[in-house]
Amino acid sequence: MTSLLKIAQTADEAQISEFFQESVGKWRSQRRYYTLPKGETKEMESIVTINFLKQGCDELQNLAQMHDLLDTGSLICGAAVTWESMDVLKDKKESQGSTIFGALGNILYRDRGFAISKPVTAQYYFSNPKTMCLRTEYNGSVFEEELKLIGSKYRTRQTIISRAGEQLMIGQYLEKRCDSLLSESRCKSVHN
Repeated sequence: MTSLLKIAQTADEAQISEFFQESVGKWRSQRRYYTLPKGETKEMESIVTINFLKQGCDELQNLAQMHDLLDTGSLICGAAVTWESMDVLKDKKESQGSTIFGALGNILYRDRGFAISKPVTAQYYFSNPKTMCLRTEYNGSVFEEELKLIGSKYRTRQTIISRAGEQLMIGQYLEKRCDSLLSESRCKSVHN
């Protein structure tokens, strides 16, 4: 009976390629971070831009070199992500940056971590074709993420950060695609 309840987990390279391609575009990300155990909150808004990277492109070859992969053309696809964020409660610009992701097997290679500028890797799987789950570990911390595509205009994300088996922070995100003139102007106004 428990086998019926078990969720199928796959790391199909075709799925990650499709997931990245469906994520391409500009997104307005509204997120809230809860610091545990006190539950203090921080609200952020970002403009996130995602571009698909094809196998063999310069960005993926550079990423493969950072990770000392023998075949620099082995990453099957990837994504280039840029962001600009502001603290909603303080009404001030918080950060901006970029990162590169590349996939091979069930490993997602990244040029930097969440809190460090060194290359990191994450294990990934799909609980269904529209939901990617990641687990990244470094410096004693564990980052568990779930990214879910909802139709063509929305994404949700959740991140749980733990250290020594204790949950320290939960981040929850709602991301809306900026594809019309109206939503595009709203995206621009977040940082003006």
